[in-house]
Amino acid sequence: MTNISALIQALNNNQTHQCLTVVESLVKLAPATVEPLISAYHSSTDQGLQANIIQALAQIGDPRAIELLGDVVGTAVANHCQGNVRRIAARGLGKICCTTDNPTVIQYAVEKLTWALLIPEDWGLRYAAAVSLQEIATPEAYSALQMAFEQETDKVVRSRVNLALGG
Repeated sequence: MTNISALIQALNNNQTHQCLTVVESLVKLAPATVEPLISAYHSSTDQGLQANIIQALAQIGDPRAIELLGDVVGTAVANHCQGNVRRIAARGLGKICCTTDNPTVIQYAVEKLTWALLIPEDWGLRYAAAVSLQEIATPEAYSALQMAFEQETDKVVRSRVNLALGG
């Protein structure tokens, strides 16, 4: 556990390459890293550290991170960097649903991703939600994609939604 704590502390580094290496190490040590990462996220106020934790949890795709990733998807943000974290979290929800058959987890993810696809102004978040809903591939996910196709005005997102629908 001490090794995991040291790795999590190393995520606080501002050097992107080092953080990517640390994230990769934390992903390799999963599932043992999931709970310490979630705990570190909640006990930190440093947005850079939190962003790196979300990156690791999204890549791991463990259902224990579903609520945290869902909360991050729904967080209002003030800048592009924080918006990118939301997109990563949306992709993490898709990954989680590809590794679980728990209907409660899948329903939660589909609800969060449906919101992310239909409501926010952030086209990148809508795009990420469309990709994740395509991966989940439940009737509810396809229903959300169909609703988005009918209302989407951004050509890039509309094209991605169309692709997700098999078009």
